[in-house]
Amino acid sequence: MAERTQRTVRDLRRVNRSRILQRLYFDGPLSRQELVTATGLSSGSVSNVVAELVDDGLLEEAGTVGSDGGRPRTLLQVSPASGRIVGVDVGETRVRVELFDLTLAELARAELPLTGRHHDVPRITRHIADSIGTVLREGRTDPGHLLGIGVGVPGIVDRTGPGGALVHGQTIGWDAVPLEDLLRDATQLPSAVPLFINNGAQALGRAEMWFGGGRGAEDAVIVLLGSGVGACIVTDGAAHSAARDSAGEWGHLTVAVRGRRCRCGARGCLEAYTGAEAVLRRWQEAGGRPPDGADEETALTALVAAAHPQDGTAPDPDALAVLDETAEYLGAGISDLINLFGPERVLIGGWAGLLLGPHLLPAVRRYATGYALAHPAGRVTIDLGTLGPDAVTVGAATLPLADFFTNGGRRTAPQPARRAAATGPRTPRADRARRRTPG
Repeated sequence: MAERTQRTVRDLRRVNRSRILQRLYFDGPLSRQELVTATGLSSGSVSNVVAELVDDGLLEEAGTVGSDGGRPRTLLQVSPASGRIVGVDVGETRVRVELFDLTLAELARAELPLTGRHHDVPRITRHIADSIGTVLREGRTDPGHLLGIGVGVPGIVDRTGPGGALVHGQTIGWDAVPLEDLLRDATQLPSAVPLFINNGAQALGRAEMWFGGGRGAEDAVIVLLGSGVGACIVTDGAAHSAARDSAGEWGHLTVAVRGRRCRCGARGCLEAYTGAEAVLRRWQEAGGRPPDGADEETALTALVAAAHPQDGTAPDPDALAVLDETAEYLGAGISDLINLFGPERVLIGGWAGLLLGPHLLPAVRRYATGYALAHPAGRVTIDLGTLGPDAVTVGAATLPLADFFTNGGRRTAPQPARRAAATGPRTPRADRARRRTPG
């Protein structure tokens, strides 16, 4: 019985540490008295836990504030230098690796543009490993100081087996790629540095819910529109997915029976009408001419310029027609999400979403609410994501950060089959917006 009591006390202390850390991370700086009110803990518990966190180097003083007739109160905040995190975005047009401090301020980055279908597994693995080494050197960070590495990938992440995470990225030719084991071998980082892998749309969704346009929402859908198409579903404030994180594969919902051939091999997928690669193909079929040798992002920019010229010339009707068709299919796909999940917010992100969004958003809203049932359509707002092109990298970095919070600010050795926590604070990023209380 004594052992059970000891575990219970330890768990309670971990929960209290987590509660205070998260409150200061998203609402700080705060005084000890404000922490008592904000957390519901006793003043003695707050004092003891704060003392522990200060001794651990996780908290630091942030000035003082006057009180009514009493001594000034010392303000506390999470120390940015108390931890380092790496976020990795394995996209379809580039691989981006960033080093962050504990408040997710960027310290260093490395990028590799990808052309065609160059998702050769050894090349990608080697680049990620080399880039992690680069950002650690540029950020003057000892590998042992890392809280963890988060990786966002295209495709389905399977953690059901006894080993590390497997990635099934059908559109990039990845079939059960043991990415976790490959990265662990290639990086040669200390075994105590945990590695988290998740679908890129899920990472984007977490970033927008914590720090971007989704903050404060309990039910939301975050759409990733790039070369491919994905979505993160959030209900009751927590990111959810179908088995093996396949919610990110919303792009392979069938929207046209016997329709256009998708990159996955099936016909009529949403991605075959709204993914950047498919949009550009339809424009070329209609006579559009992207610049010679242009990569996907440059070519899509040229399509937008043809449809919405800034030099006073007449818009290209074929380009306009392609964009309108894209908006209708995207709106129809979003209407399915509205009918199924009844979100209060839909956010569109990803590099192609942010590029096309300013021109497509009014039509997407019109089509989405027109195809959806009246009641759920009447409560939803549809907007662009607010975190920009780095959102997946930021979201990937929140994977080890969420685990760090769950463990009360203590570093733990990685568990190969562990699933990263799906819940967490849903409030603004400390260096981007005024913080608010997490739900």
